[in-house]
Amino acid sequence: MRSMSSTDTDITVHRPDQLSDPLRTAWHRAMDESPEYANPFLSPEFAVGVGAHRGGVEIGVLHEHGEPVGFLPYERNILGVGRAIGLGLSDRQALVHRPGIIWDTEELLRGCGLASFEFDHLVEEQKPFGRYVTGMFASPVIDLEPGDGDYARWLRATYPGQAKTTLKKERRLGRDIGEVRFVFDERDPKVLRRLMEWKSAQYRRTGRMDRFARPWIVDLVDHLFRLREEHFTGVLSVLYAGDRPVAAHFGPRSRTVLAAWFTAYDPEFHYYSPGLMMHLRTAEAAARHGVRLIDLGRGDKEYKDWLKTRELRVGEGFATRPHPVAAAHRMWRRPVRGLRNTVLAHPGLREPADRLLKTVGALRSSRRTAPRTH
Repeated sequence: MRSMSSTDTDITVHRPDQLSDPLRTAWHRAMDESPEYANPFLSPEFAVGVGAHRGGVEIGVLHEHGEPVGFLPYERNILGVGRAIGLGLSDRQALVHRPGIIWDTEELLRGCGLASFEFDHLVEEQKPFGRYVTGMFASPVIDLEPGDGDYARWLRATYPGQAKTTLKKERRLGRDIGEVRFVFDERDPKVLRRLMEWKSAQYRRTGRMDRFARPWIVDLVDHLFRLREEHFTGVLSVLYAGDRPVAAHFGPRSRTVLAAWFTAYDPEFHYYSPGLMMHLRTAEAAARHGVRLIDLGRGDKEYKDWLKTRELRVGEGFATRPHPVAAAHRMWRRPVRGLRNTVLAHPGLREPADRLLKTVGALRSSRRTAPRTH
């Protein structure tokens, strides 16, 4: 543990395995007192999970009059360049703090030993980071109200535009393959492995980076799947036709928020729109299990437009303090992020980019399956 004090701030720095029970309790209290911090990606369990499978994870703790009141998890390299924990995986980032806490960004970075701090899903309410934000983006969510357990009635009332077609496809799936059933909290690890296989194939097919080709991400998902705690649970939801898994989703949940994270389906059944079925079934069941909000994550997708009830805003940028390493890192990373955002923000560029990625994915796939010649 490191510490740094000033007249205004007392900051201690901890490794994830040094996070004591009192610190976890104080962290959970900060989450409970501020709805904007209720997301499971902002929990100590997610930070500890990433830290168990990835090096360089630290947690800066702000103290006021000796009491822990704020928590910033991050990944740090030997040069002092920091990034939000799980950058690229996490759909919500923040200094999680109790209401009314005032803090200074440069002092925070100095106390954590960071020259810079990169983020891409920063909670909008993080005002001290405001001048470092280079872009704000929509992050769609679904507000939930529990129904009476009748899925068809809930669907017709909540998504009338999707209900008729979706229910018709479910009936057809049941006739063609087997009775359709849904398990909100499946505990069979073999089905989780099947989801990873589907998702890996989807990444390759569309030319995206295969996250599950990285062992630490596989290990992290396995770790979170096993967590069954009051403030954090890894939830695997599965749509079956007969005994056959057709689609699945895995994501973390806090007491009130479920994060939509990894969704995939068996491409053999694409005709039935199993991905949309999966999202709708998950929303209805999550509401019955106490979830009040599903975070769909930043990004423009047609299904998100269909499902969302409103949008939150998340920020992207680089918080820095005067330091030569910070300037060099910002000069290197900002153009890369700017190019990516330009493509994503313009359909005229995004659609050709998607087609190119899919073409690359198809070529890679054909190379893997082509017989060797000698």
